[in-house]
Amino acid sequence: MGKIIVIANQKGGVGKTTTAINLAASLAVAEKRTLLVDIDPQANATSGIGVQPLEGRTIYEVIIDGFSVNSTVVETQMPYLSAIPSHINLVGAEIELVELEEREHRLSNALKMVRENFDFIVIDCPPSLGLLTLNALTAADSILIPVQCEYFALEGLGQLFNTVNMVKKTLNPNLDIEGVLLTMFDSRLRLSNQILDEVKRYFGEKVFKTIVSRNIRLSEAPSFGKPIILYDAICSGTRNYMELAKEVLANNDALSVESVSHVHPVPH
Repeated sequence: MGKIIVIANQKGGVGKTTTAINLAASLAVAEKRTLLVDIDPQANATSGIGVQPLEGRTIYEVIIDGFSVNSTVVETQMPYLSAIPSHINLVGAEIELVELEEREHRLSNALKMVRENFDFIVIDCPPSLGLLTLNALTAADSILIPVQCEYFALEGLGQLFNTVNMVKKTLNPNLDIEGVLLTMFDSRLRLSNQILDEVKRYFGEKVFKTIVSRNIRLSEAPSFGKPIILYDAICSGTRNYMELAKEVLANNDALSVESVSHVHPVPH
């Protein structure tokens, strides 16, 4: 049964989609069958992994029209990595969902059809706490929260945790915190180090040991439709996300960490 990890933070520009793409790709390199689900109307995870959505076969049709999720799964350029693409149509989904039965459970019910086929399902959320993100949290086993190393890093996280606690109480009692991931870290800046200390003080052991450094190659890769591991296999961004995948596998000890520790990224 695949573990569902949601990548969420209602604050934009924190490396959420970058993390969704590259964590999913790194798990796939470790030969874990991985599904990347894009529920952000901007569809950046879809384009960033080089997937073309097929007309009428996206996550929109699954959530709103009740289409079979199997018909929307597409292969990517990486072995072990599949995706369910998003579409701009999803912009109106927040309003359309209000009228639907079991509106918070639409994604959860759909993913039950494919959970057995994957080791990990990674969901990229929109930068909001609306019904799409609620659907993801209701479907998830855990939430991974990217936090940018900048002045307003912790702003809004209280609201996110209130939402997580509400979901736990009313919709999904099994929802756990996978971890907090520091992104866009610049060791030369005193501010980055101050944010690191503050986040560790605030979240304790829930902070991943892996820190994603500011890396130009990471920001270039999506425009080529590639995860960082295929775009530049030896840059710091690749190393960072491989380390994150190791931590995620170690945290989920039902899945052996062995398989990732011997993997060497291969340029595509």
